Amino acid sequence: MSRIEARLEELGFPLPEVAKPVAAYAPFAVTGNLVFTAGQLPFVNGALPLTGKVGEGEGLVDPAEAKKLARLSALNALAAIKLAIGDLDRVTKVVKVVGFVSSVPEFTGQPGVINGASEFLVEVFGEVGVHARSAVGAPALPLDSAVEVELIVEFA
Repeated sequence: MSRIEARLEELGFPLPEVAKPVAAYAPFAVTGNLVFTAGQLPFVNGALPLTGKVGEGEGLVDPAEAKKLARLSALNALAAIKLAIGDLDRVTKVVKVVGFVSSVPEFTGQPGVINGASEFLVEVFGEVGVHARSAVGAPALPLDSAVEVELIVEFA
């Protein structure tokens, strides 16, 4: 087991199988020494644990729960990266995180939600996990997911 996979286990997040694409695309693309993941949803055992729009109020996904979903999305992106390069120990830099949050128009806490992915990557990789990032609100995401995360990583 790689050092990074051991760290994931220690954190209570064993690496899952790569989520099957929900449309006509590949889970990753490699060019040079970069891996670009497709947008990853927070699947757990092939299902979304929570769906809907993020916001404050009844019937909406609580931002704290959405933050946990962003972490799961990042974990699924790591599974795609492992499939691409064979070993997560080869990651030399998490370059960028792009996070989408399906939210009601008045919700402006997208950065806090996507912190779930950002903080997780730093927990896993340390300094290598510090990255540039975008956190964007969206009116809807595939399968009514509350969040979607994509990663760009450099590897050796």
